[in-house]
Amino acid sequence: AAVFQLGSADMILVILGGVFLALCLFAALHDINSLTIPNWLNLTLAGLFVPAAAFSGLPMEIIFGHVLVGLATFVIAFGLFAFRVFGGGDAKMIPAVMLWVGPTASLEFIFSMALVGGLCAIVIVLVRNTVPAVVLPGPIRAPFEENAGIPYGIAIAAGAFMASPASPILSQTLSSAGLIG
Repeated sequence: AAVFQLGSADMILVILGGVFLALCLFAALHDINSLTIPNWLNLTLAGLFVPAAAFSGLPMEIIFGHVLVGLATFVIAFGLFAFRVFGGGDAKMIPAVMLWVGPTASLEFIFSMALVGGLCAIVIVLVRNTVPAVVLPGPIRAPFEENAGIPYGIAIAAGAFMASPASPILSQTLSSAGLIG
């Protein structure tokens, strides 16, 4: 009920932040199913930051910090992609998420993403070594095929959710929606 008492700028920010988080979840599910994160999805994640920043009411220095950390992450992620550490979709999704989490939540995002990514890799390797992929349901089978990659979109999305309360823009979204105090 508190959401309906918000001003229009707050309501728009709640919607944009909600769409961002929903798309992160969709990216994770898509990555599990196909081991890919589509370009349109990463562009949408990054593009939604522009109106969110405009409606956030945050000072330009803070928004500029978000943009800088997003650009720096893009350069690093591109390097990791070039050395085949990350897939192309992962290397694009990470900077898109970093735009949203910004410098204040970046370490929490990176730590959470790495932790969930490591756990995900361990689970996938254990399942690959004990369960034949053919017996797994089709929508989740791809990561368990022999020599398949790890769907890192799961870790990126988890990191986005875990870092949200520490992000200036996402914490406003969660607070306005009544999800955090």
